[in-house]
Amino acid sequence: MTSLRQGTIAITLAALVATLAACTDNSPGPSESASSSSRQPRQAWRLVWSDDFDGKANTGVSPSDWIYSTGTGYRGGAPQWGTNEIETMTNNLANVHHDGAGHLAIIPLRSGPGAGTWTSGRVETRRTDFAAPPGGAVRLEATLKMPDVSGAQSAGYWSAFWALGAPARPVGATNWPVIGEWDIMENVNGHDSVWHTLHCGVPVGGPCNEPTGVSSGELPCPGCRTAFHTYALEYDRSVTPEQLRWYVDDRNTFTIRADRLEQTIWTAANQHGFFVILNVAIGGAFPAPFGGGPTAATKPGVPMLVDRVAVSTR
Repeated sequence: MTSLRQGTIAITLAALVATLAACTDNSPGPSESASSSSRQPRQAWRLVWSDDFDGKANTGVSPSDWIYSTGTGYRGGAPQWGTNEIETMTNNLANVHHDGAGHLAIIPLRSGPGAGTWTSGRVETRRTDFAAPPGGAVRLEATLKMPDVSGAQSAGYWSAFWALGAPARPVGATNWPVIGEWDIMENVNGHDSVWHTLHCGVPVGGPCNEPTGVSSGELPCPGCRTAFHTYALEYDRSVTPEQLRWYVDDRNTFTIRADRLEQTIWTAANQHGFFVILNVAIGGAFPAPFGGGPTAATKPGVPMLVDRVAVSTR
């Protein structure tokens, strides 16, 4: 935010309040507006954890930092990862590896005729304690390039950078969505778009409109398939009411305030640790309304490239 100048402080603050009021929608709809002025001067961010993916070409992720989630669901959890996606996640280097140029590549691959059988990759941070301290904030961000595929060749692609509440891990996410899910970047079927979503409350319906969640809806994201961009979420407990704010290249694109939901639901979904997830799924509930799952025309082997993931607090 531009520095306040002597003699104009009152006017600038009034404008800021008006902007914030105009840009935050507390109506009981599935999405709320973004506010480019939602961040105010506060203490600097402190880096808690990061990975720049500088490993040698064709090597796997650091086992001290990451866990491969393999198969078609968590042990004891919902089949097909609870979303009807059709791929099998593996820890094979063909599906997940450093590219030697400072990126992690997550690559969906097909075998067999027609729509075929698919494999892909899903990695999760070993740490589950990425949380906003009371009176503070946490920021999760990743610089990445969506799979550069479009049209008929992109049918079924579903790339994502997201986080699940820590209580999900010990029980195979059978307590979803009450424990919270932050979808920071999702993209399907080669759209030049991004979606941001909070999942919370009960599995069907409820105040969070599940399984859709409290979502930004489809937002334009020109160039996001062809170039690297930074996607971030901030959970801010230093403001009243608390806020979840999503950003693309530091532009605030979506905001949810705590008074959008009942306090017990907000607290259960957000006031605890999270772990970060990177994956490329194939097919499932999200691609279905946007052209459907894979076909014989879907092009295999197009990666999501991740340059950096970082978590900071203040």
